[in-house]
Amino acid sequence: MLLIMNNKKLIPVMLCFFAMGFVDMVGIASNYVKEDLSLSDSMANILLSLVFLWFLIFSIPTSLLMNRIGRKNTVLVSLFLTLAAMIVPMFTLNFTMLILSFSLLGIGNAIMQTSLNPLVDSVMKGGASASTLTFGQFIKSIASFLAPIIASWGATTNAFGMGWRALYPIYLAIGVVATLLLFGTRINEQQATAEQDSVGEQFAGAFGLLRNPFILFCFLAIICHVGIDVGTSVTAPKILMERTGIGLNEAAIIGTIYFVAKAAGSFSGSFIMKFLKDWTFLLLSVLLMVLSAFGLIFGQSTAIIYASVALMGFGNGNPFSIVFARAMQAAPEKKNEVSGLLIMGICGGMIFPPFMGLASDAIGQVGAVLVMSVGILYLLGFWMKGGKASAEGC
Repeated sequence: MLLIMNNKKLIPVMLCFFAMGFVDMVGIASNYVKEDLSLSDSMANILLSLVFLWFLIFSIPTSLLMNRIGRKNTVLVSLFLTLAAMIVPMFTLNFTMLILSFSLLGIGNAIMQTSLNPLVDSVMKGGASASTLTFGQFIKSIASFLAPIIASWGATTNAFGMGWRALYPIYLAIGVVATLLLFGTRINEQQATAEQDSVGEQFAGAFGLLRNPFILFCFLAIICHVGIDVGTSVTAPKILMERTGIGLNEAAIIGTIYFVAKAAGSFSGSFIMKFLKDWTFLLLSVLLMVLSAFGLIFGQSTAIIYASVALMGFGNGNPFSIVFARAMQAAPEKKNEVSGLLIMGICGGMIFPPFMGLASDAIGQVGAVLVMSVGILYLLGFWMKGGKASAEGC
């Protein structure tokens, strides 16, 4: 909070982080869509994966777009697409319109996540530190944990005559405010480095960063982090319903527990990392996630499931910002390209859900947790191997 008070330009930027959190509504939305349209787990998760497909396609082009029109203007483009995604489901609910809405949300979020993190660097004038980005992730988490609450309230009260889709007009209004505030804020951006001779060479330059072992490790870590994030928000309500027999409207609240814990992890992390090395804090975060996975696999009571989801949220609140900041430091002369490459790793939200859906259809929700556990084990390995690669200056 002191950070924002000391730099007023961070206010619209942090509100954009809130709009970035709109993408996390797809977790609870997919559960309601599954119920409304009578879909299987695997089919519902494939629809969910559609949101994250666009990160694979648009992240690198966005880094090139930033070089041409600037970071602020690129964020504004992403906001317009996000607003369009909020408008579509307000009028009708069918599979085609959901595909359109989820696609617009995915494209907008891919562009936003690629451009907003470097924009923080512009506002902070060379200091896109892990703690600043972590505070942004805390703001993003507020939007994330509000989504299940609003959806459950809308479904219970039939708010606006739209049921759970009451999410959309509420987030639309907030998105409009974020767009107007950012548009009216003057931000002096650093000049982009000289462009290569062709777009193809720029693509090659961005992907060429993967030859750096540490950046490759970071890219895979982002894939796993997001896979765990999306997987938990989708699977947690299903675990409750499977093991306790409660309905979706009641089970949906566990998504809020996850995102509240994630917000708490991000918020506390922004202060803890002022006193504790980020790499040490990353290990502590991953160990909490390991403990959570055991609880989700073996726990049968509501209390254990809630506690396990909370641990997962708290632990997963910081890896993104730590990994992102470390990668930016590893190639400071190519920050836009590094941002585009790492945000492409958010396609982990596309990779994990289909396998989780197939596993849960086969052996129940424990199968989905086992798939997520692969990502947790990679993060543990990343801490062990990535720290060495970083220290060697790779």
